[in-house]
Amino acid sequence: MLIEFTVGNFRSFHKKCTLSLEAQGINEEPKSNVVKIGNYKIVKTAAIYGANSSGKSNLIKAMGAMSSCVLYSVKLNDKDTIKQYEPFLLSTKNENNPTYFEVVFLLDGSRIRYGFEYDSFAIRKEWLFKKDGKTNEKALFLRNKEGIGISIVDFIEGRGYEEKTNDNRLFLSLCAQLGGFTSKKIIEWFQTGFNVISGIDNMIYKTFSCNMIHGNENCRIEAINLFKNLKLGFDSILSSEEERNIPSIMPKELKDILQKQNSGKKEIVIHTIHNRYNNKGERSGIQAFDVNLQESEGTKKLMDLAGPILDTLQRGLILIIDELDAKMHPLISEELIKLFNSTVSNPKNAQLIFSTHDTHLLASRLLRRDQIWFTEKDYVEQTDLYSMMDIVFPDGTKPRKDSNYEKNYINGRYGAIPFVFND
Repeated sequence: MLIEFTVGNFRSFHKKCTLSLEAQGINEEPKSNVVKIGNYKIVKTAAIYGANSSGKSNLIKAMGAMSSCVLYSVKLNDKDTIKQYEPFLLSTKNENNPTYFEVVFLLDGSRIRYGFEYDSFAIRKEWLFKKDGKTNEKALFLRNKEGIGISIVDFIEGRGYEEKTNDNRLFLSLCAQLGGFTSKKIIEWFQTGFNVISGIDNMIYKTFSCNMIHGNENCRIEAINLFKNLKLGFDSILSSEEERNIPSIMPKELKDILQKQNSGKKEIVIHTIHNRYNNKGERSGIQAFDVNLQESEGTKKLMDLAGPILDTLQRGLILIIDELDAKMHPLISEELIKLFNSTVSNPKNAQLIFSTHDTHLLASRLLRRDQIWFTEKDYVEQTDLYSMMDIVFPDGTKPRKDSNYEKNYINGRYGAIPFVFND
């Protein structure tokens, strides 16, 4: 499970900001939103609010950029630039400074803290720490301008590779590629357990979701149950492999090329099963709808995201979604969050982190105060990130658990809202 993520000097983030999923010592409902693992109490979901262009998406992009660095670093040639370098550009003082990423998470019962600093040309710093139980945190390796130092007791897998690591590659990635046990487990955590997706460009997950529903009967049943609970108007779904459809309105030359390229190739098509009724309002049969052609944009989005959501719940992974509420009714967003907060539908303690403008979630008492986060830009356009637990009002008080979160947020008491001026 994810405990913390920290970013600095990336896009609108100038100073270091930390998103923490460690539960605070508050007596607050719902109790099921928190899970205790060893010495840690961690929340299962976190919502990020803020005005347009306040940095919500940049926070999620930072998580994706860190993951991308970790997964693709080892593929870089010696002189390649690091494409994920996108520093804060609105301060001359910050010019050419490195980007900072650090993540803290639980892996096989141990607390892992891993991070690095980089610019376009090189990894400037890198570190890996591990903590077991109540013991002190141990440094497995440290990297700086002087070189790489490893613990020959706790990270022997890195021995002999210190001088073989190119400046633009992560030491962790190299050790994993060469068979290191601990480093490989961490890489796998980024690869399968730390998934960053878009709630707007949801069509890119369509194939993954279709394959899960078509190839996994348990997943199909879970998807049906999910859609039934959301009351989308259909009772079941069917999947089939069909010849790829070439739109008839396409120019003939292009259509001929695509038909030739796709000859013999099939794609998975999902159909929703609706009831038909006679003139007395009695059920008289069923009707299949092609999701791509006959369902609403909101239903299409849910179908596209069903695969990542169900896969995350089944395997106890971490899912980060930008703009969860786009194209969806607030009550549907609420039901999706409930899936993760529930001990029944989420027995493996999967986590959901999402950005949203949906203030209904604040009124629903679905989230504790330590699960509600805000992004806001200051006068020099740098993003600040803070939770509701960090807010202190002018009179020295903090938001109460019995406050009207939605009303207070819209009225600007928590910040992170747009300022609209009327002439």
